Amino acid sequence: MARQPASPERRGALRVVAGILPARLPPFALRGIPFVERGQALWSWLVASLALEAERRRPFLWLPVAMGFGILLYFAADREPALWAPLVGLAMASGLAAALRDRPLAASACIAFAAAFAGFAAGVWRTADIAAPMLERPRIGQISGFVESVETRDKGARLVMLVTNIAGLPPERQPKRVRVNIRGGAVSPGDHITATARLLPPPGPARAGGYDFGRDAFFRGIGAVGSISGNMVLSPPPQMWPWRLALDVEIDKARNALTQRIATVGGGQGGAVAAALVTGKRGLITEATNNDLRAAGIYHIVSISGLHMVLAAGTIFWLVRAMLALSRTLALGWPVKKIAAIAAMLGATAYCIFSGGDVATERSLIMTLVMLGAILVDRAALSMRNLALAALIVLLREPDALLGPSFQMSFGAVAALIAFAERWDKRDQSKPPSALPWPVQTLWTASLGILVTTILATAATAPFSAFHFQTFNPFGLLGNAMALPFVSLCVMPAAVFGVLAYPFGLDWPAWALMGFASDMVLKVAHWVATIEHSTVTVVAFGPAVLLSFAASLLWLTLWTTGLRWLAVIPLVLGVAFAAKPERPDILIERDGSGIAVRGSDGRLAIAGRPSRFVVQQWLASDGDSRPPDDASLRAGVTCDSRACVTRTADGRSVSYARDRIAIIEDCRRADLVVTNVPWSAPCEARLVDRTALSRDGATSLYRSVGGWKSHSSETGAGDRPWSRHKPAKLAPSATVQAPPSLTSAADSDADLL
Repeated sequence: MARQPASPERRGALRVVAGILPARLPPFALRGIPFVERGQALWSWLVASLALEAERRRPFLWLPVAMGFGILLYFAADREPALWAPLVGLAMASGLAAALRDRPLAASACIAFAAAFAGFAAGVWRTADIAAPMLERPRIGQISGFVESVETRDKGARLVMLVTNIAGLPPERQPKRVRVNIRGGAVSPGDHITATARLLPPPGPARAGGYDFGRDAFFRGIGAVGSISGNMVLSPPPQMWPWRLALDVEIDKARNALTQRIATVGGGQGGAVAAALVTGKRGLITEATNNDLRAAGIYHIVSISGLHMVLAAGTIFWLVRAMLALSRTLALGWPVKKIAAIAAMLGATAYCIFSGGDVATERSLIMTLVMLGAILVDRAALSMRNLALAALIVLLREPDALLGPSFQMSFGAVAALIAFAERWDKRDQSKPPSALPWPVQTLWTASLGILVTTILATAATAPFSAFHFQTFNPFGLLGNAMALPFVSLCVMPAAVFGVLAYPFGLDWPAWALMGFASDMVLKVAHWVATIEHSTVTVVAFGPAVLLSFAASLLWLTLWTTGLRWLAVIPLVLGVAFAAKPERPDILIERDGSGIAVRGSDGRLAIAGRPSRFVVQQWLASDGDSRPPDDASLRAGVTCDSRACVTRTADGRSVSYARDRIAIIEDCRRADLVVTNVPWSAPCEARLVDRTALSRDGATSLYRSVGGWKSHSSETGAGDRPWSRHKPAKLAPSATVQAPPSLTSAADSDADLL
């Protein structure tokens, strides 16, 4: 059969390839051997595919990836880098890209390096801009400050305070903001209060390799967390309100008032969820409701993010465009679509500000504004290029967002949906679609759309969910398919109408409808949560596995030619390594209050009194679905008033010692001694004491031939602004027990985060 002539698109691709890669491999003496010929054919295919991708301008989509690589390098540094270094690198790479613009491959490499340097510089700039002191050690004392925000909770409230003074702490070492819980008392945003508070440094990771809550608090401007248990008194402020505080206070007052209005009219937990969707205040949602939503795979609906922003902006866009279209003069003479896009942009911005401007909400706003802005310049709103632009803006503005689950899951899901839409638009449309009666056709199309988008979003976000939360919800597809119609068709449109009617006092029907629809969503969530194995706990895997999954997702969604099927390589590697994770044999809490030891049955046993939150994190990372108060967690552990003793799977003796006498005894007969007492005397066993934990943070130990291999949460953290303070080595006679009120369990770690 005669070879068909190359298409114009193919000929254009081959012309591009001449400036990018050599069209043929270098000559070999072995040419003619079958595997060499197959290699030559593979190389030719690779060259042609890359050329076609370049002609379609797909390499631009990899700029956010290069920028993200630079951000990861910034956070991998063991000390704070200088700003001038990445700026010099950015200038040099940009200059070389301009100079080599006639050589596409070299210029592309220089542009990628420039993006990486830009990401690195953005990290340095962001840290320097937000840097503020972090509390170095737990303390009890008087604190004064302005109340920035109040979030009413099921029990009490959570305050964010702009600190004006902390007794006994020099001004240069005082945190700028603190987050505290209160059990009772009336306080409003803008009040300047004085109270006795129990303050702690923002906690570090609960385990080595776990999520760093302290770093997250640093980038939120929080330098300490704690609680106020006594009376709060209004005190005269030492200065006038900063203008930004005055604006934030007025917004928070309006949010609180609307939250109470919606919750009251909506009623029950349905009203609490409805209020959270409008104002971002989630404190009225009980933990039982949160657990049902998580088990059903629909917890994302109570966190204002892309779904809510798109639905709100879409409702405004449709409403404005429909109203303008009622007038023939306006419809024919005015660009009603662009006017509707501007109105939607303004509405989405107001929604973001009024809902508290949370990090995830701001990212969703940026994505929405970019896509609506595309309408203003007559471009397709939903495109991978717009998603890349949004990612570039977000990473430059908030480079720390790259490390969090919200950024990873939201952009991953949207990338998968857009990639599918691109493939769907190129399907064979020569055959007419099957005609169904009107109601059936509409319902079938809507159901199929929800089903496909849910499958795609679930598949794209599953690796990130498993990495950050160690959970997988196999019935999330069912939960989303049943709940999202209520959210899309009832909840969010009612929210828009309710906000518009609120100033007129005619908003109660909208909130009543929202409460009813939200209640239906909660019934769906509860039903799905009661299904056996609705939540599957998976063993935690390392960053390398997550990078493999992320690389597979990026490769599959950003390319359009056959190159995308090479995504199976990192996918297989990720699955292979995730299937055989390295699980620690010993887990030690960061303050030495307790340990977990893997016994002969392969499960963890607890010694000491670690916090409930930490035990929950340990069990989740181990793929163990037992609750933190399960009696079997103490099986195999023998305790007396001085120490607890247990054994590992290979028979090694492990002691958790509470005092010095127990340390002296167990150092002679145990293989490992863990204690929350500082110890400098010799010990025949491997010893992990309070001083080591104060330096290294949460520690994981793995069995090795020579003894124990250690991984610590603070290892490699170095001298970074969010690093926990490394205290000087304590003398053996130093006081080690904290005041009773500091170690009380009145507020769990989960409440403080």
